[in-house]
Amino acid sequence: MFAGALSCPGEWGEYRLIGHSTQMIFLLLGLLLFLGIHSVRICAAPWRIAQIARVGEGKWKGVFSLVSLVGFFLIVWGYGQARLEPLVLWNPAAWTRHVAAPLTFVAFVLIAAAYVPGTRIKAAIGHPMVAGVTVWAAAHLIANGMLADIVLFGGFMVWAIAAFASSRRRDREAGTVYPAGSLSRDALAAAIAGVVWIVFALWLHLRLIGVRPLG
Repeated sequence: MFAGALSCPGEWGEYRLIGHSTQMIFLLLGLLLFLGIHSVRICAAPWRIAQIARVGEGKWKGVFSLVSLVGFFLIVWGYGQARLEPLVLWNPAAWTRHVAAPLTFVAFVLIAAAYVPGTRIKAAIGHPMVAGVTVWAAAHLIANGMLADIVLFGGFMVWAIAAFASSRRRDREAGTVYPAGSLSRDALAAAIAGVVWIVFALWLHLRLIGVRPLG
């Protein structure tokens, strides 16, 4: 089950490990920047409020966007490079892909529900975006066994769980109650998610990631 990629004897093996370590540094740096800036509200909410008051909301959003973009670029580049010479920790069974596919659809529905107003999903969950990221990360952890996969999707899953718990705690402290949604709005969110999911699974995923999850 465990692949031989971890055993890399000789100079070639040392070269692969050094090269992979360099790629992982970029991936880790990207995750640190992207998830770090998105974790400020979780870990340092008073400091965030103070900084917005000091520099202004516009400048804060500018810095936030810049750090996020740099982090996202490093994540994409580092992960793409790590996939060229992967360190495989285990080879997931074929059935894991059949589990991951419907889970990613659920993730897309949750994310869509965060932007379609008036859904019952948002009324029940409160923060379907981070809930969707959690499900998306879990689906990819099930179906992938490379070290880069564990770092990338594991990092996003840990962040999303923490963000969801923090957001729900703020809701309770503020007494936030989300308005009841309608079934028609849930259906609209599911329809939008379904279209995006099919396009991504059958076309974009192959072009962007190099893997076709369906077909």
